[in-house]
Amino acid sequence: MGIIERIKEIEAEMARTQKNKATEYHLGQLKAKIAKLRTQLLEPPKGSSGGGDGFEVTKFGHGRVALIGFPSVGKSTLLTMLTGTHSEAASYEFTTLTCIPGIIHYNDTKIQLLDLPGIIEGASEGKGRGRQVIAVAKSSDLVLMVLDASKSEGHRQILTKELEAVGLRLNKRPPQIYFKKKKTGGISFNSTLPLTHVDEKLCYQILHEYKIHNAEVLFREDATVDDLIDVIEGNRKYIKCVYVYNKIDVIGIDDVDKLARQPNSVVISCNLKAYRLLSKMWEEMGLVRVYTKPQGQQPDFSDPVVLSADRGGCSVEDFCNHIHRSLIKDVKYVLVWGSSARHYPQHCGLGHSLQDEDVVQIVKKKEKEEGGRGRFKSHTTGPARISDREKKAPLKT
Repeated sequence: MGIIERIKEIEAEMARTQKNKATEYHLGQLKAKIAKLRTQLLEPPKGSSGGGDGFEVTKFGHGRVALIGFPSVGKSTLLTMLTGTHSEAASYEFTTLTCIPGIIHYNDTKIQLLDLPGIIEGASEGKGRGRQVIAVAKSSDLVLMVLDASKSEGHRQILTKELEAVGLRLNKRPPQIYFKKKKTGGISFNSTLPLTHVDEKLCYQILHEYKIHNAEVLFREDATVDDLIDVIEGNRKYIKCVYVYNKIDVIGIDDVDKLARQPNSVVISCNLKAYRLLSKMWEEMGLVRVYTKPQGQQPDFSDPVVLSADRGGCSVEDFCNHIHRSLIKDVKYVLVWGSSARHYPQHCGLGHSLQDEDVVQIVKKKEKEEGGRGRFKSHTTGPARISDREKKAPLKT
């Protein structure tokens, strides 16, 4: 029996099992088995020569956004409208067969937009080049899930299910669970608050399913069984997602209003301009523009240093590392103007968090002159020992 058949068999068993207090341990073990099998499904087959036939493109710009959706929902048209890059669009499905990149110039930054082939139900199992599409989405900073506003709401649920099946967690944060494997000592289970979804026995059974018998587990929040499995697997990617409802010009105004009020959603039509989509992308990506100011000169507002929490961080130390790795050891302090400063200018250290459109001036340490200056010199040109010094001639009387 193959991996896909075993997964379907376990899913059928979970559907048959009633959910109550007596069966929660059994259901927890079944969820752990499915997670293990799906991880095996993503691994390359044994004996293969490494790289497959993916269509990964080189990262470019200050951020990367991937367009994901069913065929013929307007992804290629959206790419052409936002970037000017031509992506073939036609009235039949699967017009786009490979990854087509484009560049969005917005707020003095460059954002890479990727038009990916449409995915279908069963993409997580490899149908329709689904694995290659999802692999590119994993390397993105933001996912734009393009949906047809005239179709049913089930499309959004199917796409979310396919992405979660391969380890992508949309609009979620990593669970506050500390997990560490040990060599000896058994399993140590602790929590900082009362747990309602997981207890010690269930945690032991899930760890034994992974053949882990020595570990330390600490719950800092009331997490679920799925959160615990995600932490044990350790290969989950938590990524932000914006749901883009296209073709709103074919539905009524009441339906448009209902879709627009959903969280993390934007309604557009590719026949019109999509300024609201760009502002939503900018807000979700959290890019921070920092302008440099040379000492005694005006700030340079033409070429900002772009930072983000997902790519390194937004502190002064990250800003210095972005300019040059060796700069940080020469920094004495920095002067900051902008919304992150309490007064202008503010003297800040390396741990100060920068905000969008701040101006930063770096003050470097001065090189110390050896021995001081003038009469404060600590060394002379004469010999170090008194006995080696040249004796002066006696005064003539």
